[in-house]
Amino acid sequence: MERPVRVGVIGGGFVGSALVELLNDPERHEALVDAATAPLELVGVAVRDLSKSRRGIDSALLTTDVEKLIDSDLDVLVEVAGGVESARTYIESALKRGVSVVTANKALMADSGTQLAQLAHEHEADLFYEAAVGGAIPILRALRSSLAGERIERVMGIVNGTTNYILTQMTREGSDYASALAEAQALGFAEADPTADVEGFDAAAKVQILSTLAFGTRLSGDEIAREGITGVRDVDVEFARRSGYVIKLLGVAERVGPFGVSRRVHPAMIPSSHPLATVNGAMNAVFVEGVKSGPLMWLGQGAGGAPTATAVLGDLLDAARNRISGRHDVPFSGDLSLRYVDAGELPSAFYLSVDVLDRPGVLAVVAGVFGRHDVSIRSMEQAGFGDEARLSFLTHHALQLNVSATVTELTALDSVDSVSACIRVIDASFE
Repeated sequence: MERPVRVGVIGGGFVGSALVELLNDPERHEALVDAATAPLELVGVAVRDLSKSRRGIDSALLTTDVEKLIDSDLDVLVEVAGGVESARTYIESALKRGVSVVTANKALMADSGTQLAQLAHEHEADLFYEAAVGGAIPILRALRSSLAGERIERVMGIVNGTTNYILTQMTREGSDYASALAEAQALGFAEADPTADVEGFDAAAKVQILSTLAFGTRLSGDEIAREGITGVRDVDVEFARRSGYVIKLLGVAERVGPFGVSRRVHPAMIPSSHPLATVNGAMNAVFVEGVKSGPLMWLGQGAGGAPTATAVLGDLLDAARNRISGRHDVPFSGDLSLRYVDAGELPSAFYLSVDVLDRPGVLAVVAGVFGRHDVSIRSMEQAGFGDEARLSFLTHHALQLNVSATVTELTALDSVDSVSACIRVIDASFE
């Protein structure tokens, strides 16, 4: 039998514990050996606090000395503790020793993935990070291997379970944002400080990673155009429903012309007929459009200890096979001809909600502002509330910068109280 592949783990939380449980499952032992082409030997689990109980982890395996663990003749280091700077230090230390690394750290990969992948290559090691995007959904493996020969035109997805749960509750139950967030926190779907999720930072890191494998952009901390869901109101969700749409937070990476790439995160009204419209609760889904393959979609659990651990285990098995065969994966290649296209340069249909004083001539003034900025109105709905009215508009396709200029001028009018919503609309042809 082949020598064991020695594995060390940093992190004994939900994902780390679930991974250890998978590795120790006697019913899966033979299958794991077959998949890895060798036995897997767990030699240690690094944690911050030795006094804390770790479900399913033998206390003899626990250590607080990460460097000692890395230096213990490891073959593969698994990092599932999170954080950026400490994780970077440990991963760099392992790679410089020629130890392959599996990580679920999306923030680190979005910031320094290109640099770390090159470091892995220089030291003939692997760097795998399937679990960084979409939990158990094998989307990175699909882009890296199954679709490697395809020209991908767009990757669009629901890649944050917290925001999807909140928007689902607002759609299904008619909840307002604050109530839906409180429920998500009570159920463990949202952190006490939900900023990374609801403001789109988490989704932006995932878009950065998807863009790299789909188009060849670099993983180097570039800023992604980002808008969260904190401004989405129950009245916006209800208007979308009446109009045949559902509001979702989308992460989008797409080609623009021969050399352009747009990467962004924003709420969008998508047609109820679109496959992503039926993705509810804390589920994630990624929709890929290729020139030859056409539209493809992956759906699954986007977070949680067990689903994420299954993705980590898949990477671990790949790294183990490579270790036994004496090879390593070549890093992703970058396309230096690509340029980033600002979201303001892109056309889209939009939904705008404008609160105005309900008096004669206001609608004509508002419509004139749209016209001056070359934004054509497709439909309009008016609802009165005493001395005020809410004007809800759907536009034809217009440049975002023109729509932004429209919003700026509208908010300066004495007859306008506020522009309370400006949301992209994905049309029925899926744009």
